[in-house]
Amino acid sequence: MTDAARPALVIGPARREEWATVVEWAQAEGWTPGEDAVSFFAQDPDGFFLGRIGGEPVSAVSVVNYGAEYAFLGFYLVRPDLRGQGLGIATWRAGLAHAGSRVVGLDGVPDQQDNYRRSGFELAYRSARFSGVPRLPAPDATVRAFTPEDAALVHAYDSDCVPADRPRFLGSWLGDPRHKTVVRIVDGRLTGFGTIRPARGSMRIGPLFADSDDDARHLLAALADGPLAVDVPLCNEPAVQLVEKCGLTSSFETARMYTGPVRQHRVDRVFGTTTLELG
Repeated sequence: MTDAARPALVIGPARREEWATVVEWAQAEGWTPGEDAVSFFAQDPDGFFLGRIGGEPVSAVSVVNYGAEYAFLGFYLVRPDLRGQGLGIATWRAGLAHAGSRVVGLDGVPDQQDNYRRSGFELAYRSARFSGVPRLPAPDATVRAFTPEDAALVHAYDSDCVPADRPRFLGSWLGDPRHKTVVRIVDGRLTGFGTIRPARGSMRIGPLFADSDDDARHLLAALADGPLAVDVPLCNEPAVQLVEKCGLTSSFETARMYTGPVRQHRVDRVFGTTTLELG
């Protein structure tokens, strides 16, 4: 079918059940995003967009709003056989319109950084995915399973580590029965928490937020049970050293980029990004 005869691209909101198609596209790219649409849509159900031709999905993007000042972009994809035809940029623009005047963040693959810069994004830091079966000592008694009574402390700790408060997302993330979350309490104080969740090929760690590499190591030891992957900010040298000492190896890099200044937050406590799709 020629371009002239092809139906027009129609961009509109995606339903949660439709997002499985986009997850499959992301899986084919090697991103292994996991099966977390429930938590993704819990934060901003209006932040997911599909481009359709003749009713068939051909492109996607998510732009999830966190409060009035910050949004995060992910799942920017075009079906491989239809790339290079302007479908992606049209979908991109529709998604960004949802963010309004908010500063937008993303974790993008390196070969797209120039395109993102042309859209106003600037590099903040780079991350790498480390994977394998970690070598770790047994965790000590300072680490235990997360309980609902920990929620206020964990939410406050999370807000120190990311550029926005995200109670709806985090509440769903921590409450997902497929996820395991642990906390470390030292002298009555929360010194970090971490979550492990299923994904194809291996389990995924994220977030892994901690005061120190010692805290992160104990949390990781309580979560690890076989092959896993974790996305680590390369600017956090103790985090990189920790995963390397555990025997994990780097597979691919991403770039955290923003369209403007974001709220001050503790990247030094980020030993594992929550998710590349929602920040």
